[in-house]
Amino acid sequence: MRRLEQAWYSDARWVKLLTPLERLYRTVVRRRRQAFQNGDREVWHASVPVIVVGNITLGGTGKSPLVAWLGRWLRDQGWHPGIIARGYGGHASRYPLYVDETTDTAYAGDEPVMLAQQTQLPVAVDPDRPRAARKLIAAGCDILLSDDGLQHFPLGRDIELVVVDGQKGFGNHRCLPVGPLREPLDRLADVDAVITNGDLGVRVPASQYSMTLVPHAWRHLNDNVCYSIADRPFSGRVHALAGIGNPARFFGTLERLGVDFQRHPFPDHYRFTAQDLRFADNRPVVMTAKDAVKCRRFANERCWALDIEARPEAELIEWLRQRLETL
Repeated sequence: MRRLEQAWYSDARWVKLLTPLERLYRTVVRRRRQAFQNGDREVWHASVPVIVVGNITLGGTGKSPLVAWLGRWLRDQGWHPGIIARGYGGHASRYPLYVDETTDTAYAGDEPVMLAQQTQLPVAVDPDRPRAARKLIAAGCDILLSDDGLQHFPLGRDIELVVVDGQKGFGNHRCLPVGPLREPLDRLADVDAVITNGDLGVRVPASQYSMTLVPHAWRHLNDNVCYSIADRPFSGRVHALAGIGNPARFFGTLERLGVDFQRHPFPDHYRFTAQDLRFADNRPVVMTAKDAVKCRRFANERCWALDIEARPEAELIEWLRQRLETL
């Protein structure tokens, strides 16, 4: 998978040999969406507003930090938000699964538990997102955030937000498996806003805003005590672990913070074990918040998480405020 991703973002020639599969993929994607648009397949519409935050590319873009910020911001505006998630990597015995910060990631997946921890909001996991929505509405939520639900058309939506990694952009602008796109780029003409994590450098056929990801705190995994970024609670060279969609972004953040570290990239949603955190040199171990929720049960006293927060530009916040007034 890593070799394929490198090909997408370097415009390698060999990946174009997969073009017949790309044509088939685009046909399937187009027909599936048309089936929901034409009424051939059912779309369930909630009695409350639904905001979908998703990706058009495979891999990490900064979507989850934006969902966390948006949930907290909506609560500050007087709403009672709830978060819907697929729960990738989790396998529960029954759904919908109500998630809080203590839920085992083996059942819920890593991102839903992280979002529950970061927002203290109701989170429901279910492959059937309308069913999760009904559970949250019954619990008193008056607005819903669907995390990574752009391509889940059975759930009707009032606002579609697409997050794009400004560093990686759209790669070679091709669909899977030739490129990183889940849907063709013209899909962006139908969404409400594109939010770039960093400078994208190109215009897209939609309202375009920006956000930045800002290091917020160093958090000790054993007791969840947080320290300011300026008051780093460890010293010397550390082991940096990242099992996320774009490990390079995490490593780049550590570099900008002046941390001396050894890189340990893992696949996205990697299921860590206690052995992954053990190193013969006993140096501190630093990881992402998404990885931390999977490691907290067996973390040792040398383990730290770097908590990140999304900071949308003022224009995006004002646009959201005005858009919500129309719902």
